[in-house]
Amino acid sequence: MTATLTAPAAPATRGPRGLVWALMQVHRMAFAFWAVALIGATAGLIWMYAIGDAAREGNVPCTTPARYGYPACASVETITADDVYSSGIGLIATVLTYAVLLVAPWAGGALVGRELESGTARLAWTQSVSPARWLAAKLAVPAVLLTAGTGVTVLLNDWARGDDAPDLVGDWYNADSFVGTGPTAVAYVLAGLALGALAGMLLGRALPAAGAGFAAALVLCGVLETFREHLWPTATRSGVEPSAELPRSAWALHWTTETGSTTGSVTFHPRSHFWPLQLVETGILLAVAATATLAAFWLLRRRTP
Repeated sequence: MTATLTAPAAPATRGPRGLVWALMQVHRMAFAFWAVALIGATAGLIWMYAIGDAAREGNVPCTTPARYGYPACASVETITADDVYSSGIGLIATVLTYAVLLVAPWAGGALVGRELESGTARLAWTQSVSPARWLAAKLAVPAVLLTAGTGVTVLLNDWARGDDAPDLVGDWYNADSFVGTGPTAVAYVLAGLALGALAGMLLGRALPAAGAGFAAALVLCGVLETFREHLWPTATRSGVEPSAELPRSAWALHWTTETGSTTGSVTFHPRSHFWPLQLVETGILLAVAATATLAAFWLLRRRTP
């Protein structure tokens, strides 16, 4: 009698499952756009770093003709790298500063509002996915991607800016330069994500939620930019002549002339106030993000059994 041995069939492989995989599939176009934007920003900043030295050579004092150790102005004017460098750094800084205006409407309209409006969310809740887990996944996955991507871009931006020459990259207190060179940029996109999700939970419809998310992010940016100078105590210098100038790195705010005197006082933020201002604004933004997130979960709990 001959026995026939049959090898056991290999177990069928199964692809990724769960909320995270479903979220990545549904919003794959948005995540692909984010990946392309990060690749473009990375390539652009590497290029800016590569031409940084040439840009600085085109941004030096000059004389006609060359003398006293200064180059001839004619030779300096032929250098165009400084214009390219300034424009590139400025563009990246602007995108980092106002990325929140894209994140908030996307979170309100596509991430939350559309699924509530179409009934997809309620369908998911009937398939062993609790509403809280659904919303947690909706927020956690984009939050991780936004934090990682924005954080890396900020670090690359700081690296590409080199010695931070204000004539090339702008003064540190300019809105774009300030946000795009510190943790505030990350906090802005997280606040936008949370505000958009809250708008989606409040309105439950894609277009109104997208509009509300955009409006909330716009107000947030405007308020913090307006009151940024008040987020940290200023420095004051008295006995200053009206014709005197502060160092270029100082953020001059108010000049006051003393009665009956030819001198006055000036209040300003020195360059050393960059990090205190950054950290205070970041804390405010994270508090906004946390409050909006808690409010979204509270609304979800009230609207579901």
